[in-house]
Amino acid sequence: MARNTILGVFAKSPIKPLEKHIRLVAKCSKQLIPFFNACTALDWDKAAEIRTKISTFEKEADALKRQIRLGLPGGLFMPVERTDLLELLSKQDKIANKSKDIAGRVLGRKIVIPESLQVSFIAYLERNLDAIQKATEAINELDDLLETGFRGIEVELVEKMILQLDLIENDTDSMQIKIRQELLAIEANLNPVDVMFLYQIIDWVGELADIAERVGARLEIMLARK
Repeated sequence: MARNTILGVFAKSPIKPLEKHIRLVAKCSKQLIPFFNACTALDWDKAAEIRTKISTFEKEADALKRQIRLGLPGGLFMPVERTDLLELLSKQDKIANKSKDIAGRVLGRKIVIPESLQVSFIAYLERNLDAIQKATEAINELDDLLETGFRGIEVELVEKMILQLDLIENDTDSMQIKIRQELLAIEANLNPVDVMFLYQIIDWVGELADIAERVGARLEIMLARK
């Protein structure tokens, strides 16, 4: 097969839209930092404005997900397994969904992170977002992986990113344990219902890194198939 024919087939692959999707998902999740800052400041109007942004980004990601699914080729010349791409896309999309859920729950109940937990919580949130950023970087190497036939230095680079992603997720697990312990120490002074929702938000934020790690795991499976 001529080189230009091969490139023509690959040009129709969903890799570029998939990369665009995870960048949009990452953009959605990053809004949680200013969102929680607004909540801490009790600026609920600002928090509502940012929550609307998060929802808009989530809807855009969802629409792009549907476009990718509908446009996904089913022929013999797919550069990677169709099922792998669908799994990867689904996991990426869950990051935006979880970000929207977090913002919706916090705003709906006007949940405020207790002052003594605020520094730890923001550090914890940022580390979870680091995991999403690392997953984004790894997915954005898919084009180069295709060009190299999933061989050589490019594979080593992506494998290193996946390892870094695993380490970040481990960090978030440790940070989650610590912040739950900090909440336990003060929960007797808080409204019991608020405490219940605070634990839920801590868990949901931790799921962001968990989902990002699953994105990396799915990419690792794709590498193993080559």
